[in-house]
Amino acid sequence: MSNPDIFDRALRAKRRDRMMARFAEHDFLYRAMLDELLDRLGDVQRDFQEVLVIGCPDGSAKAALEAMGKRVVCADPGFVAAKAQGGVQADEDALPFADESFDLVIACGTLDSVNDLPGALILMRRLLRPDGLLLAAFTGAGSLPRLRAALMAGEGDRPGQHIHPQVDVRSAGDLLSRAGFTMPVADGDVLTVRYGDMLRLMHDLRGMGATNVLASRPPALRRDALVGGAEHFAAAADADGRTAEQMAIVYLSGWKADPSQAKPARRGSATMSLAEALKPKR
Repeated sequence: MSNPDIFDRALRAKRRDRMMARFAEHDFLYRAMLDELLDRLGDVQRDFQEVLVIGCPDGSAKAALEAMGKRVVCADPGFVAAKAQGGVQADEDALPFADESFDLVIACGTLDSVNDLPGALILMRRLLRPDGLLLAAFTGAGSLPRLRAALMAGEGDRPGQHIHPQVDVRSAGDLLSRAGFTMPVADGDVLTVRYGDMLRLMHDLRGMGATNVLASRPPALRRDALVGGAEHFAAAADADGRTAEQMAIVYLSGWKADPSQAKPARRGSATMSLAEALKPKR
């Protein structure tokens, strides 16, 4: 029996479509993640010709990769985004591509709301050719602490789950290893954004398609809860009246296994003990 979905797939696609009209006004988080992924790609001394981009709310990723001479296919959970880039609408745990179709998969900004993250990572590895690379970025554990606290304070004794469950860096790295990637790396960064009020933050989240899409959604926020939450958010402001909110970003990289890749030395094959190596030289 399959597990029930955590996220509402249809609602997720609808929210992605709704954000498209004015995404450029709220794209700072996507831009930060994409810029970092492209920087990391620039550090890799290997040529990747066939690329799959997952998460394409605009054409910037495709344009940047095509400028490097790469052939790019786009996929997005939303129909409008996928269509705009001549791509395919698909969830990350149900990608409709043949095994070993790509040299590089870049997943930017969507893996925080996929139902089967372990399955999605396994599928991405299968789509890669041997010695292919996965680069991914998404918001993870530690994101939106001020908003979370404000909403809990506003709702009192019976708070609803308005913010998605989040994956931390360590768990993401474990999932990458379990998915069969070699040389897996998971690390994180924090983007701090300062807001004059809570409603502006919520407006940005709506504009980037990052609102609640849980299959079991809580009741809508009451007006008094919003007012109380906004007051709590404002109380955390700095002297200039702005409150610092955090977006914790998880970055992943991993390779499809290939015989040409370097392998760790066989256990017990060292010719010198660690204790000997650390002894001060005379």
